[in-house]
Amino acid sequence: MSTRIAPGLDGAPADVDLVVVGLGVTGAGVALDAASRGLSVLAVDAHDLAFGTSRWSSKLVHGGLRYLANGQVGVAHESAVERGVLMEVTAPHLTRPMPYVVPFDASVGRMMAGITRAGMWAGDGLRRGARTDHETLPRPRRLTATETLQLAPALRRAGLRGSMMAWDGQLEDDARLVVTIARTAASYGAHVRTRARVLSATGSRVELRDELTGATRTVTARAVVNATGVWAGTLAAEVTLRPSRGTHLVLRGESAPGLRAAVFCPVPGATNRFVMVLPQPDGTLYVGLTDEPADGEVPDVPQPTEPEIGFLLDVVSAAFARPLHRTDVVGAYAGLRPLLHAPDGSTADLSRRHAVLTGESGLLTVVGGKLTTYRRMAEDAVDAAVAHAGLEAAPCRTAALPLLGAAPRPALAELEEPTRLVRRYGTDAALVLASAREVSGLGDDELLAPVADAVPTTLAELLFGITHEGALDVDDLLDRRTRVGLVPADRLLAVPAAERALEICASAS
Repeated sequence: MSTRIAPGLDGAPADVDLVVVGLGVTGAGVALDAASRGLSVLAVDAHDLAFGTSRWSSKLVHGGLRYLANGQVGVAHESAVERGVLMEVTAPHLTRPMPYVVPFDASVGRMMAGITRAGMWAGDGLRRGARTDHETLPRPRRLTATETLQLAPALRRAGLRGSMMAWDGQLEDDARLVVTIARTAASYGAHVRTRARVLSATGSRVELRDELTGATRTVTARAVVNATGVWAGTLAAEVTLRPSRGTHLVLRGESAPGLRAAVFCPVPGATNRFVMVLPQPDGTLYVGLTDEPADGEVPDVPQPTEPEIGFLLDVVSAAFARPLHRTDVVGAYAGLRPLLHAPDGSTADLSRRHAVLTGESGLLTVVGGKLTTYRRMAEDAVDAAVAHAGLEAAPCRTAALPLLGAAPRPALAELEEPTRLVRRYGTDAALVLASAREVSGLGDDELLAPVADAVPTTLAELLFGITHEGALDVDDLLDRRTRVGLVPADRLLAVPAAERALEICASAS
């Protein structure tokens, strides 16, 4: 039994071309970019893959429409380009086209409806400018009230005049994307280590502590990239961030039954702000999100506030026939965006710009940005590292480099493995099942059965998380390799299966 990603520092190199600190989507992306250029890489995280902001997103691949509305044309175009790269080249197995509707009800005036229609057509212009095929993301169109209710029967019928329907990208899961990027980086030779805390860092060395053993060691490097997101200022004092909290709710599907499309509910009094109701393949709904300043010390796991939860429920309830109540909320999560400080003190949309900053010691810090544009952020960070350290490296190739498991959608549709595994692992679905059989000696019926009632995660996935994705404990398995933990009641039911998977792998090692 072997794993491409390992906890702790045992066997890690002491001298590399590049050390990457932080294994969220940006750090994993930096590790992949550098390793695929031929550089030697050590990528570390004090906790686990996707431990921070990267796992608390809306699970979308945004095309940048909001930023176009705010006049950020460059950011909008970059978002649309990177969305196309993810959906058509690097991760078609982890993304899918998502239809969404903006209902025109009594609260949406004619002028607002016109602005919405114009915005959606402008978004389609971004798609065309990014050269994303219309078969991947179809063109927007206007729907009648009857057509709207066919897609979203839970909407309030009174006063509904129709809607606009458009398309964007949806992720299978944000943490799964991070894990897949990290596995791909490891396949190109990167050393990916969790539970390895950086105690100090300069542009040429880092002092690390193995969180499993307590042992410390120093690693030298030609360049060091700080990709720790909201924690970037702890390593780079010159970086000033003003985090913003984005909160989401998790509901059961029966709270708004029959949704065949996401619904973007207009926020009263705002011209370009919506609360999204996003159906998930497992039968849950995500509702979000907020944008609130988050002052004070950065927590390991941010917590939603009751006023934010109430705001989201109120906005959605105004658009749906059945009002939502606090008891409908079966889970809630919050993420902190690493916003660059602005002179005017504002935070909205700053996180959509990224920057690569060089400190006095030569430490490179990449901050800002968004999940969709992680690849471009990584490219810029590695370009800066190569230039700063005078490294010999091939040009960036990640725009044309498929992640592990990637294949065109028609090819994915022809795979014979279970649909759930294909959706989460692509062409690696067969590897997931084969490795689970090998390590456990169990049959497919047991490996592929849901681990508990209403919890579709399988034992095969849990075993693969340990053998190939570096999961160390129950938290890794349920909160990051799978997302069972987003619903605490489901997590409690799944703990015995996670413990069993750990015991099976311990016995086999």
